[in-house]
Amino acid sequence: MATNKQIKDRIKGLKAEHDQLCGGRESLLNMIDEAEVPEAVYNSNAIENSTLTLKETEKILLDMDVSREVSVREVFEAKNLARVIAYIRNKANSHDLDREIILLLHKLLIGTINDNIAGRFRIKGEYVRVGTHIAPAPERIEHLMELILLDYINDSEAYSIDKIAKFHLEFEHVHPFVDGNGRIGRVIINYQLLHLGFPQVIILDKEKKTYYRAFWEYKDNKNAKIMEKIITSALLESFHKRITYLKGEDIIPLSEYSILNKRTASSLLNSAKRQAIPAFREKGVWKISKNHILERK
Repeated sequence: MATNKQIKDRIKGLKAEHDQLCGGRESLLNMIDEAEVPEAVYNSNAIENSTLTLKETEKILLDMDVSREVSVREVFEAKNLARVIAYIRNKANSHDLDREIILLLHKLLIGTINDNIAGRFRIKGEYVRVGTHIAPAPERIEHLMELILLDYINDSEAYSIDKIAKFHLEFEHVHPFVDGNGRIGRVIINYQLLHLGFPQVIILDKEKKTYYRAFWEYKDNKNAKIMEKIITSALLESFHKRITYLKGEDIIPLSEYSILNKRTASSLLNSAKRQAIPAFREKGVWKISKNHILERK
């Protein structure tokens, strides 16, 4: 099921507002992007069962000591993913996604962790399994990757976010690499968004069950609706955050906003999760402009 017209119109309107506000504020947008890196790294790695907390991830990226013993692998996973995120911010604007870009991103992610598999697709004898899903045989990888890339590039009728959702579902089904497929897949989502002029998004670890359900729904029924909703909701939130900052608004926690406006915290939280209000999360805390005017009940 494709993204409906109402959501498309909202995204179009927010992008227009965002683009209009951007002029002369590139440094602020860069600050927002850079401030989000630890959250993006933490959440993507946590989805893959990393034991690092957000605070530990922040310290590692700042080359600070962590108060407990953490594995060298997890340290490199954090630093390498941060490097990949920084890389695509500049690369995505000028280069279409292709096979070479995907391989390079994987090399940046897995290099120093396992150089034997970094920057290449699975080869003969290298099989991978995710839960009960056994990924296609290595001998089919090149052909399957060519097909999903061509489908993404040549589909001129589907809505852009729906194309991104479908590509992600197909990419993770193929699981072209020995390791790092999930993290690279989520990096690719942001590469595609940036290339279209959209801001990056963060898929949250706390929403992992819904995220995984999206893959099973697509595998069993070829229905991409859940993944489309995950990406569109994340994009709306990303726009709301950046627009609020670009306007120079007074930003407060949603809990404080609920008191000021005499609304229950639960009702506002529900509206925030549905992106019915321009709220956004920072380090897991919902926030909003103090000046936002709620519609009357």
